[in-house]
Amino acid sequence: MLGRLGAYAAIALLWLLHWLPLSVLALLGRGLGALLWRFAGARRRVALRNLELCFPELDPAARRRLAREHFGWMGRSILERGLLWFAPIARLQRLLKVEGDLQQAERSTQPVMWLLPHFAGLEWVAPGLLLGQKRPVVDVYQRQSNAVLDAALMKGRGRFGDTRFVNRHHGIRPVLKHIKDGCGFVNAPDMDFGRKDSAFVPFFGVPACTLLAPGKLAHTLGMTVLPLTVTMLPGGQGYRLTAHPPLADYPSGDAMHDAHTLHRWLEARIREQPAQYLWVHKRFKTRPDGEAPLY
Repeated sequence: MLGRLGAYAAIALLWLLHWLPLSVLALLGRGLGALLWRFAGARRRVALRNLELCFPELDPAARRRLAREHFGWMGRSILERGLLWFAPIARLQRLLKVEGDLQQAERSTQPVMWLLPHFAGLEWVAPGLLLGQKRPVVDVYQRQSNAVLDAALMKGRGRFGDTRFVNRHHGIRPVLKHIKDGCGFVNAPDMDFGRKDSAFVPFFGVPACTLLAPGKLAHTLGMTVLPLTVTMLPGGQGYRLTAHPPLADYPSGDAMHDAHTLHRWLEARIREQPAQYLWVHKRFKTRPDGEAPLY
């Protein structure tokens, strides 16, 4: 774990690297990913296990190649964080390509929820939303154990416009207040947060502990639900933020139905860019009663 001095050193390195052309930074990030693949054995095993569960049709060699490619994207996402924290806004706008109707949130007369799955380029949604449309944003965040990195992360995420941050441990009430004030809610619901307010819903055919709150909240508040994905492009080509059309029949008023709908949509997006999804997360950590651990 990084101490305070280590955190300051890491931030200084990101500041130095952000001056590089993206093509060079991307090459360095892939190199970092190769190092992580070699030395981060626990995360490597998690990624391989997830791919084994989700893509049983692939042979072990193909899954291993996919996992190695994933580590390359994750290495890039780490080093390219410096761009988000330090690069001029004009440079970020040149690098970020917006696809789809991002302004549909502004035109909605209802509260808005953006659904944002955990792809490697997820952090690029901040400049995309705040610079690409006018509705303010509320975001729930997980506080980092390192105070120096936590402060840098929050400053970097909040430098593009009107973003209100709510600590996950403070619950839903502050989020509801910001939604009432007109904020769109950025919601990343595709992780295992434990059994509370969750149910086991198939994800690539494997029961996954899944939050039911997104569908419930969207139905209760009559929200317009707009999915987003961020794709990292090869080399120095930049990033693509895609504003997808609203999900059909979501929310439906049936939380389980909505969770199934979200997973089907997410599986389709992952199959489009399988190496960029967050395979190092233990998505199947929580198991149904009586089922053996999968990791």
